[in-house]
Amino acid sequence: MSGYFGGVIVILSLNVILAYAIFLPVASGQLNLGGAAFQAVGAYTAGFLSTSYDLAVGPSLALSVLAGGLVALFFSFIILRTRSVYLVLATFAFSEFVSGVIVNIDALGGSVGLSVSTHISGTVVLVAAVIAAAIVLLFMQTRLGLATRAIHDDDLVSELMGIGVRWTRVIAFTLGGLLAGLAGGLYAFYFNFVDIQSFDAASSIYLLLFVLLGGTQTFWGPLVGAAFFTIVPELLRSAISAAPALAHALGVTGELDSSWRFIILGALTVAMMIVRPEGAITRIGLSRLQAALFPSRLRKRPA
Repeated sequence: MSGYFGGVIVILSLNVILAYAIFLPVASGQLNLGGAAFQAVGAYTAGFLSTSYDLAVGPSLALSVLAGGLVALFFSFIILRTRSVYLVLATFAFSEFVSGVIVNIDALGGSVGLSVSTHISGTVVLVAAVIAAAIVLLFMQTRLGLATRAIHDDDLVSELMGIGVRWTRVIAFTLGGLLAGLAGGLYAFYFNFVDIQSFDAASSIYLLLFVLLGGTQTFWGPLVGAAFFTIVPELLRSAISAAPALAHALGVTGELDSSWRFIILGALTVAMMIVRPEGAITRIGLSRLQAALFPSRLRKRPA
């Protein structure tokens, strides 16, 4: 495996974990724009413990997960009092608050960043992503996961049916913080450097786009969204560099550089939002796919 391909797999693995970290709150009707903040908490926790106290990778990752979950649990009681666009603004404000706190702590490197000496391989990140995805898949099959989906569809009816809407949302928000903390710890140990600029508002927006464009109704939506925003830009980079004649076809003087991939990616994103406003993967779409692949399962049983 080449270094470039391995790096893409690592980034995809981290994005998958983060996509599911955002998916869990969104699946319960909460638009979370603070995903990068929870990742930053996990990254700085793991990096600081490993660098300052020579803590091993395993315990450091465990504590990064715990830190992300505890912070999410604490702020969920405050943030989840808001709804709709106010919830988005509250989570965004929380993200800015975390960035401001971290950048003013000298022990964490401040605005310069924090170097991490311990390194993990890309295989560890990939395995962690598979395990995280499996946990989310199992969670969505539980009664709590079904309650989360019900709240996403209609929170008022869910409450009338006896579902604890507020506590279910708190649990979903906390589980998302746990996964984001894990992604942060893996990030710190793989890249061996953590700086607050890597967890800015743009990162949080991308994470939310992973879920919204992939689909919030099924387990597969975040996976597709993360893969789209990770792999497609790399494919566009290769395509643009391999097709210099494309510049003349578009009427652009000179050769196209790699920055054009973001323009094309933006156009593809807008097109997807128009064609599939509910996301690329929906329950109806999965049902139709299942009917096409396994028609015998839908046949009526003989009387």
